[in-house]
Amino acid sequence: MNFLHKPIPKYSPVFYKTAFSICIPVVISNILAIGLNMIDTIMIGSLGVLELSGVGAANRISFICTIICFGYYGGVSVFVSQYWGIKDIRNIHKVLGIEYIFGLAIALTFMLLSMLIPYQLMGLFSKDPTVIGFGARYLVIVQFSYIFSAVTFLISFNSRCINRLLIPTAINAFALLFNTFFNYLLIFGKLGFPAWGVEGAAIATLAARIIESALMLLYVYKSKDHPLAAKIRNMFPLEITFVKHIFKTALPALVNEAAWSIGTSIYFIAFGRVNSSAIAVVQVAGVVNDLFVSVFFGLGNASAVIIGNEIGRKNIDLAYNYGKSFIKAELIFSVLSTIAIIYSREWIINIYNFDAITNHMLSTTLLIYGLFVTPRMMGYAISIGVLRAGGDTKFCMFCDIIGIWCVGIPLSFFGAITLGLPLHWVVVMCFGEEAIKIFFFYYRFISKRWINVLIQAPA
Repeated sequence: MNFLHKPIPKYSPVFYKTAFSICIPVVISNILAIGLNMIDTIMIGSLGVLELSGVGAANRISFICTIICFGYYGGVSVFVSQYWGIKDIRNIHKVLGIEYIFGLAIALTFMLLSMLIPYQLMGLFSKDPTVIGFGARYLVIVQFSYIFSAVTFLISFNSRCINRLLIPTAINAFALLFNTFFNYLLIFGKLGFPAWGVEGAAIATLAARIIESALMLLYVYKSKDHPLAAKIRNMFPLEITFVKHIFKTALPALVNEAAWSIGTSIYFIAFGRVNSSAIAVVQVAGVVNDLFVSVFFGLGNASAVIIGNEIGRKNIDLAYNYGKSFIKAELIFSVLSTIAIIYSREWIINIYNFDAITNHMLSTTLLIYGLFVTPRMMGYAISIGVLRAGGDTKFCMFCDIIGIWCVGIPLSFFGAITLGLPLHWVVVMCFGEEAIKIFFFYYRFISKRWINVLIQAPA
């Protein structure tokens, strides 16, 4: 990484080498995760549409917890990227202490909610007692995985910031394969295991998360001079002034992701008002969409790390030029992803093979997901991959909160309840805010007001 200590041309081969070294492991990890998640939905869907809807509803709670953790770690990791740019390991360890404390607090909060009121939480997403029952049975087991996932996410997120992704990616892949294999054993009762259905899927997920977090910690603390192997005395006690400085940037990102994840989960409440199969359909469509746009997550992470490194070194013009390069790349991939999703619909429908009405609902919903890839992913590219790398978390927060809560949610319920529209039109009303936000994000990017040097070089 020494080559980044001085400005280099915008299209230097070194830039692309660095981008791909970060991007490819993230893309591989995401493809594995999403591909195996698709297999999971196929296995659970084979039990029935109501079982899949129940697990889909329960996974919205996991999704909210995950995204809030991602938002928190994402906001804090801006500092890790910038400190890594000047190789300030001492302050990286102080940042890790803050991440561990508040990341585990987020996970514990969701664990307690899921433990105490599982049926009430499931009742938010569906009025069908069968769907609620399946979801609650899954949730009361899988909620114990939140603590272990918080540790895994912390290490994975910060490994991207320091460009050490090979082993974490391999651990992610192993855990996902373990999860899928034991899903097969415990859902259907293979090789002498009991057939536990949705509970079996939850147990397999919990076991995989425990093993994954243990392997991550072993890797970090058994590696020689690993930058994330912080000793407790170097992380704690937390310095109040330092915490305030970190949270000035991290808190808006946390609030942003909390509002976004809760808001998009409220969309599922609107979907559930269409009919009991709608949640299952949107869950499948979401997994398919994520599979085809996996490259965006890799590019976004590469963008955030490289731009954050350069801002930390005060190479402002270079960081801006890198941002333009990443945005152009994301635009190209968005068009390719749209084509791929639209033309793969029949193949996806044949895999799941629901009843005729549900199959038609899935086909039209996938069409909408495909058509909205560009505004959704370009918004992700600019806000997560560029603006946040410059510490512009407040602007991103306001755009996302206003878009979802003032536009998307009111329109989705208006369409589902007042107008009684079919699912694909309700999805259009949800995604409409994405098309609006992209203009605000792009204007912010070209203004350069998003670029903030958040750190000071060590004395």
